[in-house]
Amino acid sequence: MFILQLIFISLQQFKLKGKIMAIRQKCDKKRKSLLNATLKLVNNNGFHDAPMSKIAKMAEVSPATIYIYFENKQDLINQLYLEVKAQFSAFAFKNYIEEECIKDNFKQVWMNIADFKLNQIEESNFLSQCDNTPMIDEESRQAGLKHLQPLLDLWERGQQKGVIKLISPYLLYAYTIYPLAFLSNMKQKKSFVLTEKNIEEAFQAAWDSIKL
Repeated sequence: MFILQLIFISLQQFKLKGKIMAIRQKCDKKRKSLLNATLKLVNNNGFHDAPMSKIAKMAEVSPATIYIYFENKQDLINQLYLEVKAQFSAFAFKNYIEEECIKDNFKQVWMNIADFKLNQIEESNFLSQCDNTPMIDEESRQAGLKHLQPLLDLWERGQQKGVIKLISPYLLYAYTIYPLAFLSNMKQKKSFVLTEKNIEEAFQAAWDSIKL
């Protein structure tokens, strides 16, 4: 009898865990839908023309549901920003192994970032918009910078070795990474066809701008 009771309790606990997992999955799906809707609306209409009502409608949830997951619109935007930054970071440092040659290391990271900027269009456009909006608070911006730490460390190592110019990492980013947003924009407008040769030339121009 005692064994049967234990089996019954175990079955009930298993069913309860199953229900909890199902609820979590449903919640995760709704949150993901809200983030995806926000990404599309911001890219198409800008931050100011992406009200909570439109986000909820596109995500196919009630407006009240948004506030289960996010405090307000700014919290929603900031959480989306950090998630996209994390995706960007994973892309940028994919298969990254620190090597002796600074240029080779930088080329690997730069090519990964170019791949992201030129092919992950929705995410790339969103990050570009985030560069120019007060919607992203300082705490989130600082957290976003941490996703670039391996690149900052690489530049610092290059400066210590006398390979990279002793200038601010903001300037290094402006010279080498920021132009990729422009190339992405030109590609989307079909104003410029990017070939492998163009991308190689763009990397060399980026490297030449910061090397000693």
